[in-house]
Formats: sequence, structure tokens, C-alpha cells
Amino acid sequence: MAYEFFIARRYLASKKKTGSISIFAFISIAGITIGVAALIFTLSMMNGFEKEVRGRIIGTMAHINVLPWNEQGMENYSDLIPQVERVPEVLAAAPFIYAKVAIASGSQSDGIVIRGILPAMEENVSQLKKYIFSGSLVLDRESDDSLPGIVLGSVLADNLGVLPGDVAILFSLDQKTAALSATPKATKFKVAGLFETGMYEYDAALAYISLSEAQRLLGLGQAVTGLEVKVKNFYQADRVAARIEEQLGSNYIASDWMHMHKNLFSWIALEKYAMFLALSLIVAVAAFNIVSTLVMIVLEKRKEIGILKSMGSTSASVSKIFIFEGLIIGSIGALLGAGLGFSLCWIQKSFKVISLPPDIYFINSLPIDMRLFDFLLVCLAALLIAFAATLYPARKAARLSPVEAIRYE
Repeated sequence: MAYEFFIARRYLASKKKTGSISIFAFISIAGITIGVAALIFTLSMMNGFEKEVRGRIIGTMAHINVLPWNEQGMENYSDLIPQVERVPEVLAAAPFIYAKVAIASGSQSDGIVIRGILPAMEENVSQLKKYIFSGSLVLDRESDDSLPGIVLGSVLADNLGVLPGDVAILFSLDQKTAALSATPKATKFKVAGLFETGMYEYDAALAYISLSEAQRLLGLGQAVTGLEVKVKNFYQADRVAARIEEQLGSNYIASDWMHMHKNLFSWIALEKYAMFLALSLIVAVAAFNIVSTLVMIVLEKRKEIGILKSMGSTSASVSKIFIFEGLIIGSIGALLGAGLGFSLCWIQKSFKVISLPPDIYFINSLPIDMRLFDFLLVCLAALLIAFAATLYPARKAARLSPVEAIRYE
């Protein structure tokens, strides 16, 4: 053990006179502990929100959407699906139709987005069935005289005042003749089921119908909007999308889920960064306490510093003593803060102490997702701030004259 580190420990534990040095050291450690714990808890909370949002997006939507460059639709989708599924990392592909229509039931009406799907193939590319809490995903007509099925978002169903078994009417212009006729086409549907993802924009404005009914409603013939694709690792979806474009040629564009929701995840990342900077101020305030503590040690131990220098200690060695003192304070505070932060996260994750109103948020408790990288980043930041706080006191101690320091009482 270097003698500088040994002396640094003795100085911090000093009980001389009023013991104010130890008290200030304790306050500095407490400040860093609180700052580190707050940072870890906040970052874990933001990670939890990001994970919940990502899970719900991926649960209801495919990892990649493949669309034609033109707006005429994709008529040869049955030939394209095998080509897409031959791309490495692709698990499955399915056709879909996306369009904006109007819906009405009784005296209530609203503008919504419909997705035409093939339920059997949809199960291979999304987890839609998992989010259906009432009714089922039966969309096809049971007979020629029966109504086709429609699955509505929970908020949309509440706004329309419908339940499974009720009737809703969709209004749409023929996609191919909309410019020639303004007369909307009306089709009755039976509400087959209700889904709830927790994402308001989906639950309030999205409905699913069968692919054939969407083609008939919109006058698309045999065309579809595009293909939904599921991949093995959704974090690699951007790379797989590029390979799909290479496979299909320049007439098609593949967009991954991260690109389609770029603004949302950019906002979450910005919020996380802003909170990190804001809560870092707590650690910065604790750093000023470190400066005060070390300056007081320099003043109280002035004679001892002079003796050390007269015995041959260099200015660099004296500086090391005070740098070690700051790093000891920072290390203890960072470790205690990491432990406290982990405990708070574990308690929230296990017992859901902090609840959230589900009608405002899409979850009923504060989500937590602890990541080792965040723990290391916060602790390293705390140590760097503590190190920076030692530079002035260390320089002040190193510049003391041995003769004047020994004469000082």
C-alpha cells in the first residue's frame, strides 16, 4: 500500500479538535450517494418505459414493412413472400392493407385506420392475438349472408359504445376511383373482438378486418399495401431491411420498426439524457463539499504536510494524498449509491410501490429495467467529478512551503 493512500485514510478519519473534517467527509459521501442512487433509479425508470413502449410496438406491428415505391399497391405479393422469406434472419412475411376510413355506430362516428390482414399469417409476424381481451380474431364471413368481422381498439370501442357482437359501419372511397366519385362506400361489420395494447394511438384509432374485405371496401382488386416481415433479432431489423431491398430490387422499400418510430425513441433518448444531466447536478453539489472538506484538511494538517515535505516527500506525493482522499470519498459514495439505487429499483420492480393511473399511462406501475452499463456509467461519472474536485486542494497542499508550514500553529 502506498504511504500516500495510508495517510489519506488517516486524514479523513481525523477526530482532532471538533471532528469537523469527518463530518464534512460524511456529508460529501451522503451527497454522492443520493446523487448516484437518484441517477440509477431515473435511468432504470426511463429504460423501463422504453422497453414497455418497444414491446407494445413490436407486439402489434411487424419488425419490417415492405412497400412498393409507387402508390398503385402490390399485386404480386404472393410471388414476393417466398423471396423475402429466403433472406437470412427472416422468419415470416405476410400481406397487409393500410388505409384511413370512417367508422360509425349509432350516433357515434370517428376517423380511423384499418389494417387488412390474413389472421393465419398475421400470427407468424405479430402478437396481435395476445392483446385481444374480449372476443376473437375471427374476421371472415361465416356464410354469404353473415357480416364480416372487425376487431377494434379498446378506446375506439368505448368511444363508439360497442361490444363484441354489435354492428359498426365503415365508410371509404374507392382507392382507384376516388378522384372521379365522392360517394363513399358503406359496409357493415360485426364487432368480433377488442384489443388493448396500452398505446393510445393504436387503441383509439386502429381496427383490423380481413384482407379480402379490405380489398373489396377499398376497391383494390387483388392488390395489397405491402408486406409485414418478422426477423429473428429485431435489433438487427435495419440490416435485414437492407438485405430485403437488395433481394427485391429498386422497386421496393423496406422500413424497420426503429425507423418507423424514430421520433418516439429519439424523444425517449433525449428525456433520458436531460434527466442524466439534471440529476448530475446533485453529484456536482457534493463535489463542492469535497473541495471544502479537503481545503479544511489542508489547513488543519498544514504542519504535518510541512514535516512530510521536510522528510523528503515531493509535491507530487503530497498532491496524491489529497487526490486519494477525494477518490476515497467518491468511491464510497458511488458504491453506496449503487447499492441504494439497486435496492430502490428492486423494491419497485418486485412490489410496484409507485403506481400510475392506467387511464393516463399505458401501464399501472412505474416500470424498471436495470442495466449494468448505466450502473458503471453513473459510478464512473461520480468518480470523475470527485477527482476533479481534488485538483484545487491538492495543488494548494503541494505548494506549501515546508518552513512556513512547520512554523504554522
